[in-house]
Amino acid sequence: MAGNAVTLVGNITRDPELRFTNTGQATASFGLAVNRRWQNRQTQEWEERVSYFEVVGYGAMAENAANSLTKGARVIVSGRLEQRSWETENGDKRSIVEINADEIGPSLKWATAVVTRTPRAEGSNFQSSDRPAAAPRANDPAVTPLMRSPSNAPY
Repeated sequence: MAGNAVTLVGNITRDPELRFTNTGQATASFGLAVNRRWQNRQTQEWEERVSYFEVVGYGAMAENAANSLTKGARVIVSGRLEQRSWETENGDKRSIVEINADEIGPSLKWATAVVTRTPRAEGSNFQSSDRPAAAPRANDPAVTPLMRSPSNAPY
C-alpha cells in the first residue's frame, strides 16, 4: 500500500455536485465534516473539534454518489490526498488538498441503507452511453430509509 492513503468517516456538508469533463467522464464533489470529540481530563468537560475536507470522485462512483447521497448523510470515504493549485483572475495563487476518493459508502453505525446494484459495462469503467438511469434521490418518498439516521443519533 502506498504511503498516501486516508480513510475518513464524517457527514456530508452539501449535496454532491455532479459534473462531466470535456471527455464525458463524470466527477462528483462534496464537503465532508469529520468530528472529533474527547473529554478534557482537567475540566471533565466534553470538547469537540470539526475538520472540513473536500472529496472528489470520478466515473460511475461519482454518478452513484450524486444519485444516492445528500447533505447530512454519514459516509465512509477511502482514497488519497491530492493537492491542487490554481491562479485566480486577480493573479492570486490558491491551493487546496482534496481527498481523491477510491471508495465512498454509507456508514451503517446509526443508519440503514438500501443497496441497488447498477449495471456494469464491459471492462471496469462506464462509457458515457452506458450510464445507468438515475437512481432515486435519498429524499424520494419511495426510498426508505436510504441514508437516513435517527434524530437522536449522537452526531
